[in-house]
Amino acid sequence: MRPTGKLHLGHYTGALENWVARQNELDANGNRVYETFFLIADYHSLTTSLETADIFNFTIEMVTDWLAAGVDPENSPVFRQSQIKQHTELFLIYSMLITASRLERNPTLKDQVRDLNMEAVSYGHLGYPVLQAADILLYKGNIVPVGEDQLPHVEITREIARRFNNQYQHPHNGDVFEEPEPKITRFSRLAGLDGKTKMSKSLGNTILLSDQPDEVFSKIRKAVTDTQKIRKNDPGRPEVCTVYSYHCRFSNEELVKEIEKDCRSGALGCVACKKMCAEAISGDLAPILEKRSGFAERPEIVKEILLSGEEKAVTVAEETMKEVREAMKIG
Repeated sequence: MRPTGKLHLGHYTGALENWVARQNELDANGNRVYETFFLIADYHSLTTSLETADIFNFTIEMVTDWLAAGVDPENSPVFRQSQIKQHTELFLIYSMLITASRLERNPTLKDQVRDLNMEAVSYGHLGYPVLQAADILLYKGNIVPVGEDQLPHVEITREIARRFNNQYQHPHNGDVFEEPEPKITRFSRLAGLDGKTKMSKSLGNTILLSDQPDEVFSKIRKAVTDTQKIRKNDPGRPEVCTVYSYHCRFSNEELVKEIEKDCRSGALGCVACKKMCAEAISGDLAPILEKRSGFAERPEIVKEILLSGEEKAVTVAEETMKEVREAMKIG
């Protein structure tokens, strides 16, 4: 993730809870299925803003949320992209393996240009998915837990891995890179409070993982519902209601069925529905909030976790680059 400070529910349902689930997945013998790496994409943040004064503080806030949500730094290195120089080295090599016209067709780039009202795209922004390919393949990533909007980037990563393997073969190991597969969640894109298709800090339509219950309720009260359900007894359409979409993720299955039935019949008003929704979200966030407070009080622990993770990451990254140089016969 790019370090933008405190995370919101969209980050959580779209990626973070999926990360933790993969990290904790065990096989029949009780062994971890995946070796996981968690990267702070601080170089990527430069693609949309050249302001860097707050990047470190934003990093600490974001990693605090990661840890509170269950990322385990003992088993999963947590590290800053900028501190592992092999990212930029592999990025340079990959840049030679893909055309500008291919990158210009990237739908995620087009969406960003539109959403940010950008008049021009920098070379670095155009090459964002190439650097992301280096981020993934440097650690021989074969499963990439992502939100829906990142699927085109994973496809570009697959193309680059394929192109490298076709161009260069390691003298002993053959293919250097495996083509990774994306892993998305059912709630990979959570609607914003304003009804927009995506939660975004820039749109001000988020609920933060660090929001207290009263803050969650205050925000949910303003959330967009069915515009045709004006009075309590009016029949509603749950399928177009933002609050109902939150219920589907945060409320239990029986309550979701009851809410859908009572909304359609007009027995349930929006005020009561929002109150139940806020309670469900706060209940889900309660253990995260409790764990987060401990890390927030001791930021030096978060800094130590970063330094330790970076030591582990650079060892893996340099081993990969050794293979790359041997395959290319340049090292």
